[in-house]
Parts: sequence; C-alpha cells; structure tokens
Amino acid sequence: MPEAQPRNVIERFFNNVYKVLEGPTVWVRENIVEPNQKQYPWYHEKMRRVPTVDECYTDDVACYFEANCQYKRDRLVDTEIINILRQRFEECNMYEQPDHIERCAPIRKDYEEASTNWFTKYGDLGAYHNVRSAYMKQKHRMIWERRHGPVGSGMKKQEEEE
Repeated sequence: MPEAQPRNVIERFFNNVYKVLEGPTVWVRENIVEPNQKQYPWYHEKMRRVPTVDECYTDDVACYFEANCQYKRDRLVDTEIINILRQRFEECNMYEQPDHIERCAPIRKDYEEASTNWFTKYGDLGAYHNVRSAYMKQKHRMIWERRHGPVGSGMKKQEEEE
C-alpha cells in the first residue's frame, strides 16, 4: 500500500524528523543485531542429550557428571510440567464453578496421571539424590514387578508362579 502524501509543510517536517530518528535504529537492528542473534525455535536453549547413567562406564567420572546434570534438568522440566497441570486444574475449578467436577474431569485425569508418573520416577528418593539412586530405584522396581507383578496389584500367589 503506497504511503499517503503529506498534506502540508508541517506534516512533511514531522515525517522527515521521524525518518531521521528511526532510520539508523532500523538499520542497526536489521544489519547488526538480527544477523548476530542465535536463532532458537523456543525461548530456551535446546540442550543436547547426553548418555544416560546406564550407558556410562563405572570409572567414567565425566560421563557420570553429564548424566547427573541431564537427570537434574529432566527433573526440573517434569516438575514444571506438573506445576502447569496443577495450575490448569485449579483455574478450571475456579472458572467452572459449580459444574467443575464434570467439566474439569479430563484435566484432573491428566494431572493425576502425570503426578503418579512423577512420583514413580522421582518420589521417595530423599532431598539429596542423584542419577544413580534414581537408576537403582528403577532397577529395584523392575525386579519387584518381575517377581511379584505390577506394583499395587498385590503379590503373586505361590500357585501362579508354578
């Protein structure tokens, strides 16, 4: 769309002042700032995945350290996901009163499933845990399920094993 022609001298004067002030700013932005910015598709830097603790050798301290940092980042992300789901559920409850039980049921189901999965992975590890203790928890859970069936289903009877 072509620019409208200024109607009088005053309007032309202010248009020229505007171009003088905006021109260098736009040039710096387009030619210096934008070409030198790192382009990420998200607001945060996408970190590369590192080998997990089960892929590290027992004496490889650097691999263990990287796996532990990756575990901590994953835990923070999973915790934030739980917080977002909880916030959505609470906001749905406030907004949908008094029919919140029916209308917020899918959100509640998603939140409860995510929190159950979070607790399965990170729960009961204590305040000072690391990737090795989480890995051992996973290993012990898998051994339990192999011997006794899924957790929460009760223990297998002696007849079922034979």
